[in-house]
Amino acid sequence: MLRTLLGELPRQNEGVLEEAIESMVETLELLQRQLDLNQDPTHDYRKLYVWTQGLISSLDELEQSCFAASHFRKKVKAGSTDDMTIEEKAEYARYVYFYKDGFIRCFAILDKTGTVLNELFQLNTSKVKSHFSYFTVLRQFGYAKMHGDLAVRLINIKDAYREPMSKLRKRRNMEIHYMNSEMQDDLWQLHQTLQGKVKLEDLDQHLDELCQGVDMVCETLKEAYGYINKMWHKQGVSELAK
Repeated sequence: MLRTLLGELPRQNEGVLEEAIESMVETLELLQRQLDLNQDPTHDYRKLYVWTQGLISSLDELEQSCFAASHFRKKVKAGSTDDMTIEEKAEYARYVYFYKDGFIRCFAILDKTGTVLNELFQLNTSKVKSHFSYFTVLRQFGYAKMHGDLAVRLINIKDAYREPMSKLRKRRNMEIHYMNSEMQDDLWQLHQTLQGKVKLEDLDQHLDELCQGVDMVCETLKEAYGYINKMWHKQGVSELAK
């Protein structure tokens, strides 16, 4: 959608993004077969179906936000907002909007993935923490001593992206929980410069970290749903999703 609005060709899925989407689509197909065989009186399969559909849509929206942030970043040339033209300030504002939308979506998708894993594998994470995150679910795998192979793979992915995800999480928390965080940062920078100009953050570094965040989310979804699919092919949907 955003590519069309920006005059670009539609995205061609490739790499880990394509693999993640294909894994989830396979899960939908397996769930649909089960729904065709079973009236699903408890709506367990239907709920997983809807959640997985939602994750596919959310991943698509995340990738689009990352693309749009990159698109508008290319139009920002000045090193300070004070040196920008009105048009460039508008482009910078668009970059900031999609950049923030991207890192917020990264953690929203991970938390939704945690909800799917918690429900499917009956990890009972809510008994540990009523409002739990994806990372709480990861720890719960260890406490529950269940599906260790999957847990190790997901933890390895988390560790591989520890640095960029730590930075993105800090910015996400600042954006959500601290209303005046940007104002405080601007005031600090004003104290550091004689001209009173606020230097822009390193946009390229921030974008690179966001792209790594998207990759981390894709790899997590690919691994999680790939594991689910293998289990269902081996044991049957009805056996695993009781």
